[in-house]
Amino acid sequence: MSHYEGDLRAPESGRFAIIASRWNLRITDTLVAGARQALAANGVAEDAIDVIRVPGAWEIPLAAARVAAAGGHVAVMALGCVIRGDTRHYEHVADGCAEGLMRVQLDFGVPVLNGVLAVERVEDADARAGGSHGNKGEEVALAAIEMAQLLEQLS
Repeated sequence: MSHYEGDLRAPESGRFAIIASRWNLRITDTLVAGARQALAANGVAEDAIDVIRVPGAWEIPLAAARVAAAGGHVAVMALGCVIRGDTRHYEHVADGCAEGLMRVQLDFGVPVLNGVLAVERVEDADARAGGSHGNKGEEVALAAIEMAQLLEQLS
């Protein structure tokens, strides 16, 4: 019986894409910084990381699909922040983004890591962007490396 499991050895020639929304910029900038630091700490060269900025979380899946279709990246990381407001708009954006990211991942066979925070309050976002709950950008980057490495084994 074979056992396959990814680890934190990034594929040598692998490029990574970070797609981040500009909405809630203070939060998303912190997520991006965490992702970049985690990639660098695990041997990914700065010139192997592409950061793509989009207006908001709603636009992330389309950019992810374009990046995945081009075939130049071993993983795509989606980073954003949707904070509940007084209307149902929050649910449409958060759910639509998550469903779109899953679709991209399955349609193109490229890991698409969902680091789009969907939170009740800005304090919840702060806690997940370098606060008491760590930096979800960093966690997404580590998962991206692991998935890229695992898929390389499964090829």
